[in-house]
Amino acid sequence: MGLADLHVHSIHSYDGTVTVPAILKHVANNTKLNVIALTDHDQTCGIAEAVQLGPAYGIEVIPGCEVSTAEGHLLTLFVERAVQPGLSYLESILRAGEMGGLCIAPHPTTPFINSVSFKTIRQVLQNPDAARILVGIEAYNGGLVLTHSNAHIAAICQTFPLAQVGDSDAHVLKAIGQGASRFKGKTASDLKQALLNRATQVQEEHGMNGFEVLWTYLFQHLVLKMGWAPWNAGPLAPVIYRRVGQISRCEQSVPAA
Repeated sequence: MGLADLHVHSIHSYDGTVTVPAILKHVANNTKLNVIALTDHDQTCGIAEAVQLGPAYGIEVIPGCEVSTAEGHLLTLFVERAVQPGLSYLESILRAGEMGGLCIAPHPTTPFINSVSFKTIRQVLQNPDAARILVGIEAYNGGLVLTHSNAHIAAICQTFPLAQVGDSDAHVLKAIGQGASRFKGKTASDLKQALLNRATQVQEEHGMNGFEVLWTYLFQHLVLKMGWAPWNAGPLAPVIYRRVGQISRCEQSVPAA
């Protein structure tokens, strides 16, 4: 069985704190993940680097994006470009499908973050085209501060005809893999087929509680504000802190201090 984390953020997200090479190094050395998806908010600036570097670390990277729709966040996978933010959930799904992508509904109904409602998901699934593209729902999110909400959400997710996935929603290194999905095979292609067949299984990890998630993020965000972020020179090198100004970043990313 393979293991995938389909919800990971880098410094190319406004709220991400780590570079792409550091993510890959951490995944290779500290997790059992075979596949990850880089899903920065509303842009895909880090995708080319992640896909190019992934094989050197033994990690397959799915190009993705977390889109801010009018009704809440949407994970778009297997896409090279970001869907325009602010569109309806239905329109965002259809546009991702036009690019050959698949979609997952992340952290549904979770408070204090931009989450889609179960009602909206049910309405979207009435559209046959959208129902072919929206293939999964995040039944477990290991990066939430309110981790106690997962059990209740997971029970409702199981009432949907969608692949049940676990993700980390990681914004710091330690959170990567705190939620994951098991699937038959090892590759991104195998994972895609498992999503289409609604054959993924949630794997929960409990290495970080809600307080640790919040504290780690706040500390790392402060370090980033000071102009530093975790970085890696290559598979055999350690993760170190490096000036963000020395690293190519998207204009949409948090600016270096």
